[in-house]
Order: sequence, then C-alpha cells, then structure tokens
Amino acid sequence: MAVHDLHDGFGRSITYLRISVTDKCNYRCVYCMPEEGVAARGHDELLTAEEIARFVRLVANEGISRVRLTGGEPLVSHRIVPLVAALRAIPGIEDISLTTNGALLPHMAADLCEAGLDRVNISLDTLDAEQFSRITRLGRLEQALAGIDAALEYGFDPVKVNTVVVRRLQQDTFGLARLSVDRPVHVRFIEYMPIGNEETIGACKNEPHCPPGVSGSAPELHPEAWDASDIVPSDELRAQISAAGETAGIGPLLPVADGGPSGAGPAQYWRFAQAKGTVGFISAMSNHFCSRCNRLRLTADGTIRPCLFSDDEYPVREALRAGDDARVLEIYRSAIAHKPEEHDTTDGTARFMSQIGG
Repeated sequence: MAVHDLHDGFGRSITYLRISVTDKCNYRCVYCMPEEGVAARGHDELLTAEEIARFVRLVANEGISRVRLTGGEPLVSHRIVPLVAALRAIPGIEDISLTTNGALLPHMAADLCEAGLDRVNISLDTLDAEQFSRITRLGRLEQALAGIDAALEYGFDPVKVNTVVVRRLQQDTFGLARLSVDRPVHVRFIEYMPIGNEETIGACKNEPHCPPGVSGSAPELHPEAWDASDIVPSDELRAQISAAGETAGIGPLLPVADGGPSGAGPAQYWRFAQAKGTVGFISAMSNHFCSRCNRLRLTADGTIRPCLFSDDEYPVREALRAGDDARVLEIYRSAIAHKPEEHDTTDGTARFMSQIGG
C-alpha cells in the first residue's frame, strides 16, 4: 500500500511510470531515430538495473503502482529480465508491462514470464511486408507476427498491438483491426502527433529544408514531410474500419461496454461482433486526454520527464548514485508539481523518440 498518493497541480493522481531502459534498438524506424542510430552513450551515463529498481522502490511509496518498460527496444538490454524480477519484488507495484517491436520476444517470452512480466504491447504499423521493412529499415514483418504469437503462447494478458496511423502511409488499417477477430489481441490505433517546430514539421514543403532526394510532395517515408494533414482523426478512422467490416461480412464495430482490457489507459475500445479481441482508438490530437494523464517518464540516462512532448527534465541520476533518497524524492515531487496541464506538440523536443520511451 502506498504511503503517499501524490497529485500534480491539476489534481491528477500520478500512479504510472514509464521507464526507458535503453535508447538502443534493433530497428531504425523512420519516425523514431536516424538511420545510423543514436549516438552511443557510456555505461556510466545510463542508469543500472539496480538504480532503476531503487528509484521504483522509492516512488512506489509515493503512489506509483504501475510500471511500463520501454526503449528504444527494451529487449536488446541484457538486464531486462533481472530488472523485471527486481520490480516484481517491490511492494506496491501491481502491474509490470513492456512495449516492444516483438522481434526478440519469441526467444525471451519464457524468461520474461517467469520473471513476472504481466503484459506486453507490440508495435506494428503495417501488414505489408515491403512497407514494414521500409518503415523499420532493419525489421521483417514475420518477426513482429511471431512476437504476437509468443506473447499469446506464454499467457501475457492483455496483448496489445499499437499502430500509429499516418495518412500518407495508406496503411491497411482494416487488416490490422481484423487481427482482433480470431485471436484475443487488442489492436490500438494511435493518432499521429506532429512532433517538432516550425522548422521541422512539414519542412519538405519548403524545398531548401528537405533532405537529399526529397522535395515538394515528399516520399511517404520522410517524416520531415509529415504535418498536420497526416493526422487521421479517430472518429474518421473508426468509421472507415466499421464500414470495411460490414463490407467484409463481419459487421460494424460495436462499443465495448466494460471499457476494454486491463491497463486500458486513454484508449476508447470497440469490437467486431463475436471477436476475441478489441479495437481501440487513442485520440491524442482530436480529443486530448491530458486531463486524465497519470504518468511520468524516466529516461535511460536518469532524468524524469513530466510530459512526453516537453523538454522539461529533472535529473535524478546523481542523487541516486549519491545514495541521497531524500534528494531523489525531492526531485520526483518537483517533477510532479511541474507537470503541465496539457501537451503542446508545436514546441518540439530535443530528443529522438527512442530516447524518451514514447
């Protein structure tokens, strides 16, 4: 039982911590990091598994009950299994989840299950094998699909599939939604959020700012060209998928009466009749859910971020290494006190998505 139940300045109870255990990844997704990857960091710049666990032990007494492990790709970290086990042993931590691209999950699912991992989210933006390879640069579609199979085989519950929808990518969203019919997976469509500033969002509309080979109507896989026109509002997407379901003979999407799977967060859930899983929609742009946001982020190099889309950071690594628990909690409480009322995607962020555990 938590000793404290901390609220931010807008009355939101902070119970959820996302932890980026590494900024490395075995993919190079076009919207997440540059093709050459991120600059290598020394081991002394990153929190150890023991330091992460110690931080969580402290904040579990401040109201944190749910933890999600992210990256980069968390499964490339050799410490991920012992970290899950260490977190499982912390009183007050009720739920441990992990976001992954799924490629390594078939090899690691058994160990993660034994260590105490509760559930997984698997990122999957397309069912087109060629497009998948182009988006991820290094990945293969069959790897992600095998990851979903492994998650189901080892009983993680729920198993969620996350898809960021970008209009110019023309993804087969109905095909993705249909994954929920025969298997108990929960497919969630996330509205693309233009991240950057006026120099980077839609920069390829101005040819001098374009990367080599990109101009005017830029190729689909250059996020430098993506802008607000690439947002597909959840209501529009849900209507499209529902109509496609009727055409395919499986019927329209129906509201989920019980609110959806555990750890539902900001998603609104629907399902096809008789489907084993659900279809969720996360309306980050068309219907902000900031008023219900209950999370903080801890980066791999030891800073607390109160909001994904703000570069306000509260470094905690040195206090952890000094063994100064009082100072760690002081910094943590300050981060909560300064959590913004809502996000602003026009301000931009200095870090790549892989470095902040988006």
